[in-house]
Amino acid sequence: MTIRFGLAGLAAAFILSACGGGGGDAVYEEAEGGMLGSMDMAVKSAPRMAQDRAPSPVPPPPPPPDGEPAPEAAEQYIAYSHSLGFRLPVAQVEPVMMGHAEACRAAGTSVCIVTNSNLNNQSDDYVSGNLSIRAKPEWIEAFMAGVDAEADAAGGEISYRNTSAEDLTRTIIDTDARLTATKTLQSRLQTLLETRDGELSELLAIERELARVNSEIDSTESYLRALRLRVSMSQLSIGYETKLTAFGPRRENPLGEALSDFFYNLSGGLAGVITAFAVGLPWLFLIGAMLWIWLRVIWPRIRRKKT
Repeated sequence: MTIRFGLAGLAAAFILSACGGGGGDAVYEEAEGGMLGSMDMAVKSAPRMAQDRAPSPVPPPPPPPDGEPAPEAAEQYIAYSHSLGFRLPVAQVEPVMMGHAEACRAAGTSVCIVTNSNLNNQSDDYVSGNLSIRAKPEWIEAFMAGVDAEADAAGGEISYRNTSAEDLTRTIIDTDARLTATKTLQSRLQTLLETRDGELSELLAIERELARVNSEIDSTESYLRALRLRVSMSQLSIGYETKLTAFGPRRENPLGEALSDFFYNLSGGLAGVITAFAVGLPWLFLIGAMLWIWLRVIWPRIRRKKT
């Protein structure tokens, strides 16, 4: 703006000098001085204006406090599965199993759910069972921390303990993104169905596509809920079996089985011999008769012919 005023003053000075002689020189010198001063002010103020217009530098984010981890880039979705085995005295299998099931039910369905339970009383000296639980990781962690002491108190032991993890992060993120895109398509189809004035066939085609999209949304939401449930509530499978002694009546014990089956096997062997003798006795008579005919009739004739 100052430079423009200086140029206007210079033009006015030329006009006055052309029209009015000596008075014009004075005006010219005054205008020239004003123009030079204005230009000098503009040059001096340019760096300051540029500095005022330059964006202020953004300060870097403060580092995290000592002892605190850096924020993660994305949330991880991990599904855990646990398996546990109890080997207990025969009288303790059912009470321990029922106690575990009751503890899960007492925690509430929002914390623990019994999904499967079965108990097999195969005989008086052998009982086995299985219990499947889906519970919050905190509940399972507290449960697993006390199983060793519980097994010792019942006179048994832990036969096996396994934990496996499955990363569902990519599956959940992809399913969530697909669900968002399908819902966007649903909104567009609904808007198109409400605002479009076309032929009946076109409207029916839009309705069919909208019904298909709604069905796909319901299926995807159910699948996504199942995946998130696997992450929020871990799976625990507990097996129970009878703890066998070295010399017990249980048939799975080889020594006890052999002793208990001694007379049975002896009688079975004798029965086999008698059965074999009864089956082979007719053949013995037949073979004896053929041998007698050979020695008494056929063989003497052969010898006489050779002689």
